[in-house]
Amino acid sequence: MKFTTLHEAERAVAAAAISFESTRTLASYERHAILTAVSDGLREQRQAFAQLLCDEAKKPIRDARVEVDRACLTFSLAADEARRFGGELLPLDLSAAAVGKLGLVRRFPLGPIAAVTPFNFPLNLVAHKLAPAIAVGAPVVLKPAEKTPEIALKLQTLVRESGWPEAAFAVLTPEMPQEIGHLLANDPRLPVFSFTGSDTVGWALKQRAAKKRVTLELGGNAAVLLAEDADCVHAAARCTVGGFAYSGQVCISVQRIFVHKALFAAFCEALVEKVRALRLGDPAEETTDLGPLITQAAAIRVEQWVQQAKAAGATMLLHGQRDGAFLAPSILTGVPTDQPIMCDEVFGPVVVVEPVDSFEAGIARINASRYGLQAGVFTQDIRRIMQAHNSLNVGGVIINDVPTFRSDAMPYGGEGDSGVGREGIRWTMDEYTSPRVLVL
Repeated sequence: MKFTTLHEAERAVAAAAISFESTRTLASYERHAILTAVSDGLREQRQAFAQLLCDEAKKPIRDARVEVDRACLTFSLAADEARRFGGELLPLDLSAAAVGKLGLVRRFPLGPIAAVTPFNFPLNLVAHKLAPAIAVGAPVVLKPAEKTPEIALKLQTLVRESGWPEAAFAVLTPEMPQEIGHLLANDPRLPVFSFTGSDTVGWALKQRAAKKRVTLELGGNAAVLLAEDADCVHAAARCTVGGFAYSGQVCISVQRIFVHKALFAAFCEALVEKVRALRLGDPAEETTDLGPLITQAAAIRVEQWVQQAKAAGATMLLHGQRDGAFLAPSILTGVPTDQPIMCDEVFGPVVVVEPVDSFEAGIARINASRYGLQAGVFTQDIRRIMQAHNSLNVGGVIINDVPTFRSDAMPYGGEGDSGVGREGIRWTMDEYTSPRVLVL
């Protein structure tokens, strides 16, 4: 069922609040069965979901199949967690006054979840809101991106057929998206607010949701650092994938690359060679590496940022041309630090490569950002690996790979303007619940 008006959205919230009385009492085996059925259904309908992702989100068909596979895993992981999401026994006899007492801690769902998701992963990012909610017994009221609602509606049908109550998963496809976002942030019947999208919108909605449990995943300008002992060819190959998969429309897409000066020339040569080989074309074609951006306006904005950086003195190692919503890859160097292409989130097929004098200087350059989602570090030195883990102000450090890597099982989130809280099935379940102690 579609909810498009503000009145219909309010009805959906009311129904979700009522359904919480039944979902919160579902046994763990029931929640496990529902989640398993969703995972199996996605696997059985893999091509249909992938084709819809390709058509609606303009995602290359090979990448679309990968997203469906990840969503299958997300629901499967949540099914496992639903069966082992228990509690903790606490010894309380730490003083004479507490002898003979025992503490039992269990986690209980806070209530229905308000969820907002973006266009770029319209299936798996919905799964990361919904699957943990089902695992803990919490309804979800979802507002997907206006550009990609159909994939969420198709998932809604599958979830209902898998045994989850219809009122416990509402998909809002509003005529007035801003008003609906305000409703989800404001309404006290939705005590948890989980948002993935732009930092401008996310932080504004957080102000409205001040009394709620809030998680925000807001992207960034993810960086890579190559130490002087890095494997240049391997790093160039991975940065090609990390920087240009889905035309860079990924919140942890490689955007800034800092290379030790001893490797800089060799790395740039290898990167340009590999990026030139990428195929731009129809996302429905099996051989396509990059399709169009989500809209022509998005492509024009990215093109303007590149031109602005060039006018400010940047050097073009590779200059991609635009044709409508299609934008070929660009690689720049010598970009001033105040340029949007360096300090903001590009969300397009563009990377910046800069030399650094030392590993420490590279860490400082990565940290000189208001964002801090993930970073990639290429080195064989365990001391540098530990230094990076200790010093980088990010939510995840990926060694000898790009920050674009994400396992659906790991905690995922950022520092600074990249957001608050963590996703990843087990960690999201903690965000959706509150501990309650029983003293015996």
